[in-house]
Amino acid sequence: MTNKKLRILLTDDQSLFREALRTLLSLQPDFEIVAEAENGERALALARAHKPDVILMDLRMPVMGGVEATRRIMAAVPGSRVVVLTTFDEDEEIFEALRAGALGYLLKACSADKLNESVRAAAKGASVLEPAVTAKMMAELNRLSAREGKKVSQSLADPLSERELAVLKLLAEGCSNKEIGAKLSITEGTVKNHMTNVLGKLGVLDRTQAALRAREMGLI
Repeated sequence: MTNKKLRILLTDDQSLFREALRTLLSLQPDFEIVAEAENGERALALARAHKPDVILMDLRMPVMGGVEATRRIMAAVPGSRVVVLTTFDEDEEIFEALRAGALGYLLKACSADKLNESVRAAAKGASVLEPAVTAKMMAELNRLSAREGKKVSQSLADPLSERELAVLKLLAEGCSNKEIGAKLSITEGTVKNHMTNVLGKLGVLDRTQAALRAREMGLI
């Protein structure tokens, strides 16, 4: 049995930061850096050529930024997972990148262990969430919703049940499956079943997209 390496594309306009990422990630025996891009346009071309498992994506770059690059990569190479690299002053762009299809986000100041763990999680299709950024992002989304003064009522072909809505609300607050189970007095396995139903009904692939979609639709 051969161990398939996770193929990674690094995208950042700062060469020193890319070098630091490459050095850290290359220490992991199950990682392979297949290419590096200095802007979103280059990342799109390299993603098409290499079809990487995970793309670490900066947001603010010349030629083409990370949000547009994410949107185009998701259309061209849907099998790749994009993880945004962010700083605290990019909250609105984080939201836009998630709407464009990014699986999650990491602070550029995160630890090497967190980086490695997140790359592996993303490769499996799991959301990559930074709690500190999640809270800021949800606050920004609430602010925008209030400013726009509109919430779309639930219009799903298969509406969420009362229990599924409860699970969704706690998910959006950043609760883990275990925490949701404790708050609702149900087992973690039951939470997972509800979560599967919620994702399916909302037409999304992960918890982050579920929370964003629910906010947009006025479900929570």
